[in-house]
Amino acid sequence: MTSRNRSARILVTALGGATLLGLTGCGTGVTAAAPTQSADTAVTIENCGRSVVVPEPPSAVVGLHPSQTESLLRLGLADRLVGQAQATVQALPDDVAALAEGIPVLGADTPPNRETLLAAEPDFVYSPTTYEFTAEQGFASLEQLEEAGVAAYVATGGCFDRRMEGTVDDLFGDLENLGAIFGVEQEAAALIEDAEADLAEVDAAVEEVDERLRVAQVYVDGTTLTAIGAGIEYDILRRAGAEAVFTPEDPAFADFFAAEITPEALAAAAPDALVFAATDPAHEAAARAYLTATFPDMPAVQEERLIAISTSDTFPGTLGNISVVHRIAQALYPDAFA
Repeated sequence: MTSRNRSARILVTALGGATLLGLTGCGTGVTAAAPTQSADTAVTIENCGRSVVVPEPPSAVVGLHPSQTESLLRLGLADRLVGQAQATVQALPDDVAALAEGIPVLGADTPPNRETLLAAEPDFVYSPTTYEFTAEQGFASLEQLEEAGVAAYVATGGCFDRRMEGTVDDLFGDLENLGAIFGVEQEAAALIEDAEADLAEVDAAVEEVDERLRVAQVYVDGTTLTAIGAGIEYDILRRAGAEAVFTPEDPAFADFFAAEITPEALAAAAPDALVFAATDPAHEAAARAYLTATFPDMPAVQEERLIAISTSDTFPGTLGNISVVHRIAQALYPDAFA
């Protein structure tokens, strides 16, 4: 797989792959209702417009993306993981990487095909988006997993009808649900408390900023520019104290949160800063070189405010949603964090 094709595939996934492929995903709604639990310890979660019934705490789990695998590890569930997928897309943080060393890799840079996933005999899978359940791509569909007795949970922000309106706070509902499913409510509460404290620190810092910077978020693939104007990515900018150049109110983002734009359109917007997602160091270097060479007179380039973030940190249901808010805010307003 060439680096360009790999970048394009990751963009499809990160930008809500099921939507880009014209699929209906896993349902027609999202509910934040608390999970229900019966006397026999079964837990029922409303997820992506469907009821996910977990008869007992899962013991054979697959994280379908490193972001989801990380959350499961941080919840203390390493001994229940029987597989991890898309493992080469993003390196796990150093403090949890060792915990994943013995977990079988079911897919290197793609989700596992249906046969590989079912061969691992999971009873629960956790995914960032509905893309990982696209039958047309050879993956196990939600219906097929249900027939096999496998409970499947999609991060709230990755649900088909939520992808345009997802927020950073969606992560907290996911962690609460995982806590209830696995019986690790205290561990989930601790992660939420830490994340809320991190966001509170950002809120306090940017509140003191007198003049908010105008920020455009883009994705660069070769010489193709994609602007981000809605979804979790937009909320990340908002939480970081940015005045977003591209917003959900713009007609270009009425139906989808990403839109290809011309260099002339981005130049005319003249943002004070550019946030761009990168898949790896080589992609970051190429994107930075393109932006610098193409927009030498742009305030963002003149002031050296080209802020690279990991594509994986924008995936729904990842703790990276929190850390990237802090990273962007600190890069925009360093004096506020001094």
